[in-house]
Amino acid sequence: MPKTSPPRELWKDIRRDLIDSYDEELEMEIDDRVAEDVLGGDGQADAERASRLSYFKALFELQGELVKLQDWVAATRHKVVILFEGRDAAGKGGVIKRITQRLNPRVCRVVALPAPNDRERTQWYFQRYVAHLPAAGEMVLFDRSWYNRAGVERVMGFCTEDDVEEFFRSVPEFERMLARSGIQLVKYWFSITDDEQHLRFLGRIHDHLKQWKLSPMDLESRRRWEGYTKAKEDMLERTHIAEAPWWVVQAVDKKRARLNCIAHLLKQFDYHEVERPPIELPQRERHADYTRQPVPDSMLVPELY
Repeated sequence: MPKTSPPRELWKDIRRDLIDSYDEELEMEIDDRVAEDVLGGDGQADAERASRLSYFKALFELQGELVKLQDWVAATRHKVVILFEGRDAAGKGGVIKRITQRLNPRVCRVVALPAPNDRERTQWYFQRYVAHLPAAGEMVLFDRSWYNRAGVERVMGFCTEDDVEEFFRSVPEFERMLARSGIQLVKYWFSITDDEQHLRFLGRIHDHLKQWKLSPMDLESRRRWEGYTKAKEDMLERTHIAEAPWWVVQAVDKKRARLNCIAHLLKQFDYHEVERPPIELPQRERHADYTRQPVPDSMLVPELY
């Protein structure tokens, strides 16, 4: 992929996008008790430092609430499905990562299905998604979902207009059926501007750690921006139902989008903190005849760092 140098005025925005991705690593290393220490003393502007610190503190507070929600879902045997849709580079993966970052993968799992294979193309359209729906006490996050048919498949010509019409006839009944079965369905659309997607694609082109995120399909979707807009508008209008309404997240500012989405998600549940019994660490048993065997040097990973 050729690397075209962006105009000088774009570099500041690309740098901001890169800093945001580096903050992802910091989030796993710090909490609100030490954030000020980690973010201090590196010469960054006071306003930038204060903004990042405010973001971290809000994120950690919301993630604490997500842990409470997780415990409530498991204790009450609730069933939850959350769909994340939006254009390429809209930030869906980023918010999914923040939601699941500190949760138990046995309770909260992510489904990101590849393109259907030859066998799956002959099945009932919803069939491969049904296999991933939650059992009691589980939360399932779909990173793209059955709405592929109303979006990428439609715009790229991977299905016929008759297929799309059948989807629009079926999906409201399918989702009402999920609701009747006890599954709570929450649907998010992440909205970004033309200019912001352009910026994020440039960031991926110029960051070798992110180039894998750009596929030929992503580049083609960039060319067909207007087609995706029309498809999105049609989808929201025809599949916004009382049992499973759409919620649009303004996602040009990644950090604000994450916080707003998580805060909104928490409000969709009448959850409460589940009391846990106090935990006491048992004393380790020690036996006189126990001897730990040495590990052969040939089995040790070299300590290069």
